[in-house]
Amino acid sequence: MSKTVFLETHNLKNKATGLGTFNYELIKGLYQLDFNDLKLTLNAKNPEILEAEFGNKFSYNKYNSLSRHSIFRTRKKHDLWHSVNQNTKVEPFRVNKYLLTIHDVNFVEEISSDMNHKANKLFVSKLEKSTAITYISEFAKKQTHQYFKVPNVPEYVIHNGNPITTILDTSNFVSNIPLDKPFLYSIGDFLERKNFLSIAKMMMHITDFNLIISGNNNKPYGIEIATFITENNLQNRVFLTGKVDDIAKQFYLSKCYAFLFPSIREGFGLPPIEAMHFGKPVFLSNKTSLPEIGGENAYYWDNFDPEYMKTTLTDGLNHFYNNQNEMELLMKERAASFNWKVAAAEYLKVYHEILR
Repeated sequence: MSKTVFLETHNLKNKATGLGTFNYELIKGLYQLDFNDLKLTLNAKNPEILEAEFGNKFSYNKYNSLSRHSIFRTRKKHDLWHSVNQNTKVEPFRVNKYLLTIHDVNFVEEISSDMNHKANKLFVSKLEKSTAITYISEFAKKQTHQYFKVPNVPEYVIHNGNPITTILDTSNFVSNIPLDKPFLYSIGDFLERKNFLSIAKMMMHITDFNLIISGNNNKPYGIEIATFITENNLQNRVFLTGKVDDIAKQFYLSKCYAFLFPSIREGFGLPPIEAMHFGKPVFLSNKTSLPEIGGENAYYWDNFDPEYMKTTLTDGLNHFYNNQNEMELLMKERAASFNWKVAAAEYLKVYHEILR
């Protein structure tokens, strides 16, 4: 009889976020593999959408928000429960084997370092029942050990894959942002840790490029950046697109002169990989996991003084475009080293090792 694995994947309802992307791409990677000896169940708000795409390869459970409360937890017993996100409040009523995937523990730094805070208590309870732990980066593993007493269980680092697996036709895309100058590009959630304000400030010292930033900029941090743009008369050089679909994203990634990602806290960082997929130079902060993702051929800022950032950008662009063919190839090779099918196979291997 097949062993059963429950994947707590309800976060895939918002594919625009990092966790939503992770959930969806892991499922797509697993779909490409043979796991006839296992029965994998996906937890989703709209399971019919997944079933239309993936058919009977998986079983499906309809997510209900009540299941976040202990009294309404899923009572059906599974051989293995995979908590694919360390922040989810959806837990099993009873535990057999439990796999925890940790993306980051930024909440210790951003919410509270008090171990009695509910965010930390929720996380500690997950750690304590884990049969094994996977991390999406060496940095995430290091950060977890820095703040928490990690149980003596098997630990694995499994890098995420590149979410761009298909190059879309962007020839009919019409940008509502003026493209009269070469432009620099960034994309992400408008949270303070993404540090987009630093590149807006850098643009006060740059006139030969525009800057385009995509993401849900209706948040307080987005409003702060929009206010900065207006107050400093940058409206003709710095543009916020709001959320974009995949065609728009690939258009801007493929047409940009460079990709900028100055994030100061990142458990992994998918957007730089997407930019490298198009052979673009990437300029990253040297914080947390980003050096692990960008590798030796990305360019790094170690502080966010606007003039220093401009100098690093100028020097990096000169280096990249003076060696363009070689550098584009290195970027594409780096992006290709992150593969969701490979990552999914690693997770399957962990399932088998836990259930053996």
